[in-house]
Amino acid sequence: MMSRLLFAKRIFFFFFIMLILTANIGCDQVSKHVVRQQMDYFEKIHLIDHHLTLTKVENTGAFLSLGNDMNPRLKVWLLTILPLVILLGAIVFVFARKDLSLITLTGLCFFIGGGAGNIFDRVLFGSVTDFLHIDFGLFQTGVFNMADVSIMVGTGLLLWGTSGVKTKPDLSVSEPGQ
Repeated sequence: MMSRLLFAKRIFFFFFIMLILTANIGCDQVSKHVVRQQMDYFEKIHLIDHHLTLTKVENTGAFLSLGNDMNPRLKVWLLTILPLVILLGAIVFVFARKDLSLITLTGLCFFIGGGAGNIFDRVLFGSVTDFLHIDFGLFQTGVFNMADVSIMVGTGLLLWGTSGVKTKPDLSVSEPGQ
């Protein structure tokens, strides 16, 4: 029989995952919706002394528009179907593994949430809406969105979480002694 503590950990585990996924996807989709509704294509709104610029572009390719000119069938396979399969596998992994550290679990959820936000755009609109650009002279980014931020934060957390650094609290939901 499952102990109350184990049951409570599993419930917390489930709601923690759903909260992080929902927050990442929601932030991404709400921000893209506002940009789609309120900005014209290639309009520029300069913020923070011209270091952060909002601009609306549609990206039919991958990261930094790589693959924009790719064969349309190949693009669907490489930029929609393959990432969808990978994200579904990652979701199964997150729910199947009970021994993930809090950092690793959070990183995976950020990664999945960001990927889901961009795939959602590809399926619904045929492209991904990008709108953020950072420019600090020598350091400059391409135009990106909040899903990309989630993916990068998730990647950083995954690198940290798998580096061997121990993190608390223990979210493992296996029986003691297993």
